[in-house]
Amino acid sequence: AGAATAAPVLAVHPELVPAADLATLLRRDGKAGFVVVDLTDLAEFTPTDDVTVPDAPLYLLEGVDRGDDMLGWTPAEAHTELGRRGRTPLTVSEGVSWLLQDPGRLEPGACFMCVGSRKRKADGALDARTPAIWISGGTGRDGRERRGAPKVGWCWARNHHTWLGFASTAGRVSPGAPGPA
Repeated sequence: AGAATAAPVLAVHPELVPAADLATLLRRDGKAGFVVVDLTDLAEFTPTDDVTVPDAPLYLLEGVDRGDDMLGWTPAEAHTELGRRGRTPLTVSEGVSWLLQDPGRLEPGACFMCVGSRKRKADGALDARTPAIWISGGTGRDGRERRGAPKVGWCWARNHHTWLGFASTAGRVSPGAPGPA
């Protein structure tokens, strides 16, 4: 399917449908998507300071890219580089929205993190986890029956992953706003 998409992606705001509920609508080889059992606080992962999500139930994402050129980078490295490129990372709701419209973007060895969503601790510091979407191997608590299913989980924010890119967008467009020139 490739890393980038030319067509706009319709994003569902998490206030309309929470990311955990959207994730169950994902499908891959007939298997339903799911959120890992130790990510019960997914709704607390909100947009990072550099990500402005339109105040609308639905909005468009332009120039979405899976970030394959950043495989093996840490989330901090990728987040900085995306800003340098004039892009912003996808939130977890946006990542799930993308896969609902284009499930082929989730491929073995080429999945992605959604570093536009992070959880803030009481002291304002970022939680050490970052959301990611990949294909379940059917091991551990996932269960064998979920092997091959789309999985919303988390990774440590300082770790490198050779199979996870960093999904991003060139811009977000609110309903009624003029699109890109």
